[in-house]
Amino acid sequence: MSTRDNTLAHVPVQQSTKTPKPVSGASRRAGKRANKSSKTRRLLWGSLVPGAMLLLWQLASWQGWVSDLLFPSPIAITQEFYALVLSGDLYWHLKISLQRALIGFVLGGSTGLVLGLLVGMFRRVEDLLDPTIQMFRTVPLLAITPLFILWFGFGELSKDLLIAMGAFFPLYVNTFLGVRNVDAKLFEVAKVLEFSRYQQVTKLVLPAALPNVLLGLRLSLSVAWLCLVVAELMGSDQGVGYMIQDARSFMRTSVVFVGIAIFASVGKLSDSLVRILEKRLLKWQDSYKG
Repeated sequence: MSTRDNTLAHVPVQQSTKTPKPVSGASRRAGKRANKSSKTRRLLWGSLVPGAMLLLWQLASWQGWVSDLLFPSPIAITQEFYALVLSGDLYWHLKISLQRALIGFVLGGSTGLVLGLLVGMFRRVEDLLDPTIQMFRTVPLLAITPLFILWFGFGELSKDLLIAMGAFFPLYVNTFLGVRNVDAKLFEVAKVLEFSRYQQVTKLVLPAALPNVLLGLRLSLSVAWLCLVVAELMGSDQGVGYMIQDARSFMRTSVVFVGIAIFASVGKLSDSLVRILEKRLLKWQDSYKG
């Protein structure tokens, strides 16, 4: 080694002693304003297509291009909605529908989550239950609805079970896939740490399978609303579906559109709540945002 290299080897390397500057209040406020502006922009972009459709619809109604009996204008539908709110009928029917959807979703979703975990974690449970569950999953719900009415009557039990059956399969399938997508090395680490089965589920399996579970939750909610409509249209004397069916019998098309708008709005609200839950629980994901 040369004298120069030897000298350089003994020169101490200066390490940076600078500490990161704390985020100032102005920077936080700027970040909040940027986040709020981004949300407002997304809301405006998302409202463009529905707003344009409503404007064209109203214009077609004013020009007489569509029949007011078959396609009442958005203004007429809004007036009908206001009348139903004032009379209290909308609140009563919506309350009944929400109760049915909640009971059926909780029953079917919780069962799907538990069985998805069991089938995903234990091969013998998969061999025992999964073929039968997959067989029933392929049966159309509309084909089973008359049987449910025959077996359980027109009461609440048949409707709750039909909704539960619809909500069961998406959460079961996605939970099962989420468990099977967990890295096998994590289970080896859990064995080294001597995790119990409960600790494996709560600290390993559920956090790793959470993206799939939340996806199944969103799909289960949408299918629960679909099954609710089917159950109330097939046989019911109360609920939003019954309100739509009764209005159709008397050619009150504006009430039918009010019912459809209620289903769409509540379904979108429930989906948005799950998406907010996803953002809070999946902050650790570094995925593509578009």
